[in-house]
Parts: sequence; structure tokens; C-alpha cells
Amino acid sequence: MDHERHQGHLSPTQQQKRETVEQIKEQIQNSQSLVIIDYKGLTVAQDTEFRSEFRKNGVEYKVLKNTLVRKALNELGYTEFDEALNGPSAFAFGMTDSIAPAKVAAEGIKKYKAMQIKCGLFDKKFADANVVDAMSKVPNRETLLAMLVSVLSAPVRGLAVALNAVAEKAQ
Repeated sequence: MDHERHQGHLSPTQQQKRETVEQIKEQIQNSQSLVIIDYKGLTVAQDTEFRSEFRKNGVEYKVLKNTLVRKALNELGYTEFDEALNGPSAFAFGMTDSIAPAKVAAEGIKKYKAMQIKCGLFDKKFADANVVDAMSKVPNRETLLAMLVSVLSAPVRGLAVALNAVAEKAQ
């Protein structure tokens, strides 16, 4: 009888895991991107500095259990990550800038000569390590906007110079 009463109820540990999976799912859905990093080889001091760089760039960086992240991703319909979710894994969630996690991770790998990018999620699609590396080379939003302003203002400058030349000839 006791067994029947407990069926369908989760133990406190199972309940905690279920809540964590739900939190991870929510974070994945609310983030613009996700990069999964094998953080092997970092010293404690380097890890602290690495975390600080992520924070400065609006990235939430966490070490989570692979099994719980795998479950969350699977429940969201992503199975491509299963192979990468083995060994040491850290997760960088791009909350405001989709490129920032890849950029900070790539810079950290160069700086510390440790770690490696496993894979990522951009535009709600799986990205292997090569795609994440390519994304790390894309200029950030501010740089792209500056480039756009420069391109758009060039014809206006040219027009102003031409009009000025015509006005000077007319005098």
C-alpha cells in the first residue's frame, strides 16, 4: 500500500534534479546562444579571471552536471549535444549578445593555452566547434554598427563634397 502511495511522487533529490533541469531549459530558451567548453587545464586563478571576463561581457558562465544539461537539451528537442556532454563541461550563456560567449571562450583559450570549445547553440541551432570558432571571429554589435555608419555616411560625404564643388564653380 505504501508503495502505491509513493508512485508518481519524486524523492527530494529527484525533485531537486527536476527543478534544475527546468531552470536549465528556461536559461537555454532565454539565451541568445550557448557555448559548451571543456575547461580542463585551467588553474583556479585563471578560472576566476575567465569567469570575470564572461561577466563583463554579459555572459552567464556555469559549471553544470552534464546529465542534467543533456536531459534539458533533449526535452527541448536537441540530441546533437549528447556526445559533447562528457567530461569537464562549462556552459556560457549569451544573454544579450549571441557572439560574446564564443568570443570570450576563444580569447581565453588563446590566453591560457588550455581548454577547448566543444560545441554551441546559435539561433536555436546546433553548432560544432568549427562553427563556434568562426562565430568568435565575427565583429561584435558595436563594431558592426560603426562599420554600417561608416558605409552609410560615405555617400553623404561624397555628395556634400560634390555639391560644394558645384557651388564654388557657380561663384
